[in-house]
Amino acid sequence: MPTRLLVARHGDAEYAVHGVLSDDGGWLTATGRAQATGLAGALADRGISAVYTSHMQRSVQTGSIAAAMLRVPELAVDGLQEYAVGDLAGVPYNDPRAQRVFNAWLSGNLDVGIPGGENGHQVVARVREALDRIADAHPGETVLAFSHGGVMSLVIPRLSDNVRDDLAAQRFLPNCVPAEVDVSRDRWQVVTWPGTTDKSTV
Repeated sequence: MPTRLLVARHGDAEYAVHGVLSDDGGWLTATGRAQATGLAGALADRGISAVYTSHMQRSVQTGSIAAAMLRVPELAVDGLQEYAVGDLAGVPYNDPRAQRVFNAWLSGNLDVGIPGGENGHQVVARVREALDRIADAHPGETVLAFSHGGVMSLVIPRLSDNVRDDLAAQRFLPNCVPAEVDVSRDRWQVVTWPGTTDKSTV
């Protein structure tokens, strides 16, 4: 039986330094807390077995709110974190170098990477390993996992056999709206993808 993974981007967050690329874990805003609460309420009748998060603070805080409301265990795991900005830490958020790398990944060139960070192959491998471990621990169950928009946009479409690899190129992931994915040992399939074409809303 496949595991139904509900993989969501964390809630809206603030960071220690605004407007620059950073690997800072951040923390939820009031909006982010409301988003996490709203998602948990919407999933109350879905039979969620557990909540998983990355180790980044904004993801952990989102998962803690959801797990408490759903009354299920919560666990932070390796592999679900956002891709590292490496040597670009501290440069303005709109610096084109990071976007060029991400665009290359979405177009299929996983060999490139941000200096001091990961290449696309490494990102895909570690996110897949994390989600496969979660799926293996919950066969036939429904699990909620909080990750990050960049890695979700790259990895989930690429591993699923029923959607285009560049699904997220113009369908940006909003906060706390899960992609639903069926995962078995040899197959990934996207059931729903929540992306919006309006980047100003995410």
